[in-house]
Amino acid sequence: MHRDRWLCYTKAVMKPANSILSGYGTTIFEVMSKLAADAGAINLGQGFPDVDGPEDIRRKAAEASIDGPNQYPRMLGVPELRSAIATHNRVHYGLDIDAEREVMVTSGATEALADCFLGLIEPGDEVVLIEPLFDTYIPIIRMAGGIPKLVRLEPPEWSLPKAALEAAFSPKTKLLVLNSPQNPNGKVFDDAELDLIARLLIKHDAYAVCDEVYEHLVFDGRRHRPLMARPGMRERCIRIGSAGKTFSLTGWKVGFVTAAPGLLGPIAKAHQYLTFSTAPNLQSAAAYGLGKDRSYFDGLAAEMSAKRDRLAAGLAAAGFGVLPAAGTYFLTCDVSPLGFNGDDTDFCRHITTEAKVAAVPMSAFYEGKGPDHYVRFCFCKKDEVLDEAAARLKRHFAGILRPSPIT
Repeated sequence: MHRDRWLCYTKAVMKPANSILSGYGTTIFEVMSKLAADAGAINLGQGFPDVDGPEDIRRKAAEASIDGPNQYPRMLGVPELRSAIATHNRVHYGLDIDAEREVMVTSGATEALADCFLGLIEPGDEVVLIEPLFDTYIPIIRMAGGIPKLVRLEPPEWSLPKAALEAAFSPKTKLLVLNSPQNPNGKVFDDAELDLIARLLIKHDAYAVCDEVYEHLVFDGRRHRPLMARPGMRERCIRIGSAGKTFSLTGWKVGFVTAAPGLLGPIAKAHQYLTFSTAPNLQSAAAYGLGKDRSYFDGLAAEMSAKRDRLAAGLAAAGFGVLPAAGTYFLTCDVSPLGFNGDDTDFCRHITTEAKVAAVPMSAFYEGKGPDHYVRFCFCKKDEVLDEAAARLKRHFAGILRPSPIT
């Protein structure tokens, strides 16, 4: 009895937790993945492959774990991986990178983003962001004291609005976040859009944090073009890559940061106080993987584009309006042709529990009220899984839309 009264008292006087993070719910990816598991649904919501990446890379990680060392590696990453990252930048993009002074390894691209935001942003700095966007960006920017300035892309074209982008910049702009290829909509920014961004960065003396984790998942004959490779951008851009996306090993959480020394310095300071280092065996395996011939990277893009086309055809047959996707793991679909009575969140819950296929509502990728009749499907799954998901959706909506027999 006395103990219960004491517990009630302590709860009543406890100070509140961080007000920024407390204002956010559980990420939509976790919510929909849990709902899919509970419902026994095919999970096309969260973006991870359902088969592991190349066996030779995984064996390299296993061997490195047995052979060692397994102690703290250097804070910026093991030399072999940093060298491999520099070489990768040169071979694929013509970038001349100093492995010792311009490369850092992180525990995933999300940590790399946090390092960049915490290392570069001071309270009151403005940050230009392009919606729809990955849900990690804004909470970390706000924790760093930054002020988001949002520019919205609208489906189905996802064109970058020049006037809105120009208006988002001000004397207080510290940086812009560019995600290309873009999660969730699969957009790949074209040369004209990249040139516009570059001009604005120079005009306003701002930086760009470039989230390029899907750099090798670009389709239909396109090639990824880093903003860093454009004139005037070498000293202004931070380029973030991911072993998880490049080698279909998302659980490894190995990220890459490439930046000029003046930018990497403060970013590394944030890194040293967050994770300090990343598992050395995974770093060795990632270094091995980055050394693969270009045919591996081209083959990955070809495999994923075939899966995109396979799922797109199945979803179109089920009645969805399927939007083009130039890259990433994701297809955006318009659900309005299906005549569903509800918004995109209602729709995703409905198909997860009733059709046994999970997707993610696109409105979750907007800070304010976003389009409410688009959903995102992930296609980096086995062909038979994609076929079954499309078949379930087709059966489900055929049953709903089929007129009742006249009696």
